[in-house]
Amino acid sequence: MSKYQFFCKPNTNRKEFTFLNSDSDSFLREKEQLLVQGFEVEDDYIYAETESEAVEKFKSNYLYAIEEYTKSNPVSGIFYQLNQLIGLLFKVFRKNK
Repeated sequence: MSKYQFFCKPNTNRKEFTFLNSDSDSFLREKEQLLVQGFEVEDDYIYAETESEAVEKFKSNYLYAIEEYTKSNPVSGIFYQLNQLIGLLFKVFRKNK
């Protein structure tokens, strides 16, 4: 799983953004270039399997962080898993109709 850092132009409401894979050999150099160009670091690192998954998590704004927190707490994790199971069952039954 890769770790991505996102950068946004100020006052663009997260519409103008770019990102870097922190595992890249040129990460620090590219990060410095983005900061010089006026980009600002946005939020914490996002862990994802692919770039498109990282962008999707970034665009979901804080839903990703809330989801990760929910999964990390045993009590709320149970409710999260039940919610996912119920959603899956609804999809299965809708397809069968």
